[in-house]
Amino acid sequence: MPSLKEFRNRIVSVKSTQKITKAMQMVAAAKLKRAQGAAVAARPYAERMASVIANLASSVKGDGAPLLLRGTGKDDVHLIVVLTSERGLCGGFNTQIVRLAREKIAELLAAGKQVKILTAGKKGRDQIRRVYGSLMVDHIDLSEFRTIDATAASLVSDKVVAMFEAGEFDVATMIYSKFKSVISQTPTAQQLIPAVAPAGAKAPDLKGAVYTYEPNESEILEALLPRYLSGQVLSALLENAAGFFGAQMSAMDNATRNAGDLIKKLTLRYNRQRQANITKELIEIISGAEAL
Repeated sequence: MPSLKEFRNRIVSVKSTQKITKAMQMVAAAKLKRAQGAAVAARPYAERMASVIANLASSVKGDGAPLLLRGTGKDDVHLIVVLTSERGLCGGFNTQIVRLAREKIAELLAAGKQVKILTAGKKGRDQIRRVYGSLMVDHIDLSEFRTIDATAASLVSDKVVAMFEAGEFDVATMIYSKFKSVISQTPTAQQLIPAVAPAGAKAPDLKGAVYTYEPNESEILEALLPRYLSGQVLSALLENAAGFFGAQMSAMDNATRNAGDLIKKLTLRYNRQRQANITKELIEIISGAEAL
């Protein structure tokens, strides 16, 4: 049985941990509000851009379409872009993204496809490396960015486009977590190349008007598609950031509650041990007095 001093030390230690988790919860809550606002604000742009791409792509077919839109015409080599957080202490947030990535990779390998993996976020990199380390081709470090912006997104999108133009893969799929609420983040797989509008994206209503594009649809798409890909990556990174802070806030809240429960249990055991020691000392005194 631990001594009273050991009980006191453990209680003090758990109380210190509880203060840290409570502080982290409050910091995550403050950052969540900004991250959620940024993620929500980016959605209309991404949706509108998808609508424009869908409208232009409907009038461009065959070899006249840009390479990013029509692809290589093959489905042999797949690039899986896994976006996770740079830090932990967020419950199962990163694990859920990696689980979806592993399922997608296993499915492609079972179908006889060649798979390459590009990661952004060291927590995802560390988990994937344990199983599919031989398939990893590169990692993009975003830890230097205090907030996610277009520059961070361009590092990922430019790398993907450069690999595609070099003929290193045929299809690229991005895996990230879509933010829904503080307690709900949904791992999502989205195809980047060949560029496709997300499911449910509607072409803009032209109200019967006929537009003449200058120079032409193909050249406009050629200029818009890299920006579209960068916008999709930026939206995914912002969704990830909001989901991370939501998951971290929830995890730290649970940790704070668990620390409180542990303090109560340790205090109860401390009081019982203290009472037992006092009782033992009283018995020894009474026994000594009777012996005299």
